[in-house]
Amino acid sequence: MKGKIHSIESFGSVDGPGIRFVVFTKGCPMRCKYCHNPDTWSMEGADEMSIDEILEQYNKNKPFYRSGGITVSGGEPLMQIDFVTELFRRCKEEGIHTCLDTSGITFTPNNTEKFDELVKYTDLVMLDIKHIDPNEHMELTSQKLDNILEFAKYLDEKDVDLWIRHVVVPGITDKEEYLHKLGLFIGSLENVKALDVLPYHTMGVNKYKALGMEYPLEGVAPMDKQKAAECKKIILQGIREYRRHN
Repeated sequence: MKGKIHSIESFGSVDGPGIRFVVFTKGCPMRCKYCHNPDTWSMEGADEMSIDEILEQYNKNKPFYRSGGITVSGGEPLMQIDFVTELFRRCKEEGIHTCLDTSGITFTPNNTEKFDELVKYTDLVMLDIKHIDPNEHMELTSQKLDNILEFAKYLDEKDVDLWIRHVVVPGITDKEEYLHKLGLFIGSLENVKALDVLPYHTMGVNKYKALGMEYPLEGVAPMDKQKAAECKKIILQGIREYRRHN
């Protein structure tokens, strides 16, 4: 089995616990306005790699991943769920920690057979929740929110460790009402092990220009790290509030 791969990072430090071997897949249905990798949206131009080839590269630096493992990111890796499942199955045979970095957009609540198989071999899911308001989520990503939240609940039911990631964008996701509502939702989940609140940046602007694409958030200034830290406090307050009353 081969996967359509965009790139590989040998020593990832922000893609799960420890030092990670990160596989970035091609293909994504989301069109997030702040996406800094629009070149991953299409499956075209991908390098096809077999699972044996990926594990061979991993094993070249295996000692460095002792406290880490393999992370599959994207794009949206769940567009190639069969490939990711088989890769993770092989990883578990070799005692490799597995992490999935996903938006959850492809989750199908009424047909979970493939997801049931995937989570058997998944140690950690890093779930990006782009926006907690359904209408604003559609405006920001061109996709509905419902199945993403259902995916988080599904992972909770399956007792799969979950890290929540949320990018705070000035004027879009940094409003207190949204942050508080996000906290209330996260508070309803028992499997959340970490919360990353990431400040919006403009590092993708030059890539859009190189691809001849218009950058959707032209003129939006990067989020100050201190402001992002304040936003995280509001989310944490929402988490605590939910758990106090439930």
